[in-house]
Amino acid sequence: MATRVSIQGYEGSFHQVAAQQFFGRQVEVIPCDTFREVVKIAANKRESEGGVMAIENSIAGSILPNYNLLQKSNLRVVGEVYLQIKQNLLVNPGVSFEDIREVHSHPMAILQCIDFLEKYDWKLVETEDTALSAKIIHQKRHRHAAAIASKLAAELFELDVLAPNIHTMKNNYTRFLVLMRPENTSVIADANKASVNFHTDHSRGSLARVLSQIAEGGINLSKLQSFPIPGSDWEYSFHADMEFDNIEQFNTIIEAIRPMTVALQVYGIYKNGRI
Repeated sequence: MATRVSIQGYEGSFHQVAAQQFFGRQVEVIPCDTFREVVKIAANKRESEGGVMAIENSIAGSILPNYNLLQKSNLRVVGEVYLQIKQNLLVNPGVSFEDIREVHSHPMAILQCIDFLEKYDWKLVETEDTALSAKIIHQKRHRHAAAIASKLAAELFELDVLAPNIHTMKNNYTRFLVLMRPENTSVIADANKASVNFHTDHSRGSLARVLSQIAEGGINLSKLQSFPIPGSDWEYSFHADMEFDNIEQFNTIIEAIRPMTVALQVYGIYKNGRI
């Protein structure tokens, strides 16, 4: 039986590409309208085995609400995927550049490809999703419209890639977290990364002491993101992604910094994704 995971967006979206990269082509995705729904379904054992959720982009930065969803959930991070976002101009078979009058896609995808699009006198139509745009182009058999979406969307909806890699910024990556319920997780061999949330008291230098201890332990902080604690007087919690050589090194540091924090939670220990 194929692994079932929730994703944000439609079939053919970059979330599905990330899910396939982690679980394999046979993975079954459950499309969701919102990230909140992704987390809700990922947490329900009757609906899925887990979920895949974007957490940050190399150009747009962190998706802050998703860190909050992770913090409030009981899900564990079991892996990550760094996916290069490659946008393509998709058309129905037989449609040429001369036939196109308008291009449909999500506003962000259109913006990512604006240098290419400005070369043509096409009407740009903003939609809610890149993959959905491709699906509609296919369903309506459009002869004068194109979509901007992934190559997976072209494959799923039997479209031709009229122009590949039309995005302006070629070094555009999105990082996705792979989430599962605690009962479905196990110790990951050769794990070298962990996601941790902690907060310190409001005393002077409390954060600096934690960070110094982490650095002295030879652990690299690849991410440190602060969040205000609701109802507090200017207090913050911190999401930290830690890279380490071995699990013993990580465990030693966690035990060293625990007394320096008011609260500390390990979201998951997993293998570092590769760009």
